[in-house]
Amino acid sequence: MATTSSTPQTSVSPSPSFAEKSTAPVSYVFQAKVDTRLPEVVGGKGSRFTVKDPATHETREILDGMTGAAVGALGWGDEDVVDFITKAAKNTTYQFPAVIGNRPAEELAEYYIKRSPPGTFAAATWTTSGSESNELALKTIRQYWLERGKPQKIKNLSRYTSYHGYSLGCLSLGNNNRAFPFKDILHPDTQFVKLPEFYPYHYQKEGETLEEYSERLLKQYEDIILKEDPETIASMTVETISGTSIGTPVPTKTYMYGLRKLCTKYDILFHLDEVMCGTGRINSGGLNCWENFLPLNEGPDLQTVGKTLGSGYVTIAGLLVSSKIRDEYVKGSNVIVGSSTYASNAFNCYVALEIQKKIEELNLTKNMFEQGNYLGAQLKEKLASSKIAGEVRGLGGFWTVEIVKNKATREPFARSLSIYNMTKNACFENGLSVVGSNDCIRDVGGDFIMFAPHFTLTKEEADEMVKITVESIKQVEEQLETSGHL
Repeated sequence: MATTSSTPQTSVSPSPSFAEKSTAPVSYVFQAKVDTRLPEVVGGKGSRFTVKDPATHETREILDGMTGAAVGALGWGDEDVVDFITKAAKNTTYQFPAVIGNRPAEELAEYYIKRSPPGTFAAATWTTSGSESNELALKTIRQYWLERGKPQKIKNLSRYTSYHGYSLGCLSLGNNNRAFPFKDILHPDTQFVKLPEFYPYHYQKEGETLEEYSERLLKQYEDIILKEDPETIASMTVETISGTSIGTPVPTKTYMYGLRKLCTKYDILFHLDEVMCGTGRINSGGLNCWENFLPLNEGPDLQTVGKTLGSGYVTIAGLLVSSKIRDEYVKGSNVIVGSSTYASNAFNCYVALEIQKKIEELNLTKNMFEQGNYLGAQLKEKLASSKIAGEVRGLGGFWTVEIVKNKATREPFARSLSIYNMTKNACFENGLSVVGSNDCIRDVGGDFIMFAPHFTLTKEEADEMVKITVESIKQVEEQLETSGHL
């Protein structure tokens, strides 16, 4: 567990004179590495963005392999989006959403519901982040059971090595190294019960098929449900394809449908977190990632979305609920308890809807699925001879390269080496932006880099991403050999 110093810390903003005299640029933004001014993005076009070094003022063009936090869809600097934003500013007016509604929010909800399998969702609400959406999902789940007269259902099932957001509720729901420093102020483990993660690369037994592994997990899940008492369990939350906590392991249909059936059998709400993997990132022509794995009439009871919904142009995410949930509210209090200032914001919803319409018009989700799978196939082929590129895994527009010390045993490197940072930084120096993450193997460590490009990705751009990745991993490999760590 991460520790912090008990010595009282003082935060003092440097005076302008100090900033002027300092040899290093001063950052006034309280984020990332606190005393370091980060490279600054100063523009972008398509699949590339431009960064400026705050010290030297030199600029570089970077190929965007991750679109920040997997938010990109249309590409940067899209002229149509400039027009959408201008029209939204002219045609929308803010009012508090709990009192006065707006048409863009209604139209965006209708759009998403009608482009999901018939009967899956009945209503939606819009937030400003995936964390807020998952926090709202927890509140919605709680109120649902109160409306049904089952207040004893207070436990939430989720998986080890998962991430659902940065708020305290979401950190409690998840399980990863970003939560550990705050463990003493999170919700109790007895309320947020953890299930084994789906991670065949490390947890599938020798001689065991993927189907057998899936069935073994489902049996473990059912045993945990029975041990905890189904009458106390409110929900099960799962990332359809997990992101930065574990690196995009693709579930089997047996596994996903098994989750759905367990929730139905024991009267547990089935919540899919598709903030990172959904809204077109992994669907050959639609919006929802789960359509790859579940019967279309067996969708989730509620689903959280975000990221590509606004394509990085507006801060928007959302929560969709089924008629099962909506109808129970209507039969009961018919009131949503609480609201946030910018929920279902008209400006955000207007822009997001126009972005989604353009994505649909250009059939970009199909392009993302096809070019993304091409990217993954090329990474697998070109990294096959690498000494440290362990598994390449993913689907559609969401891919991971896990870095290991020994490909035969799948042993990870020591945490202290920060291999994920070395690899991410090497890629960036070579002109490619990816995300690096660690601790994918519970209580052990593990390193990986991730890709989530724009839906506009071309074959040529995919080839360039692969070329830079292969070169960068080779450089890291050579550094490790030189230093005696490989």
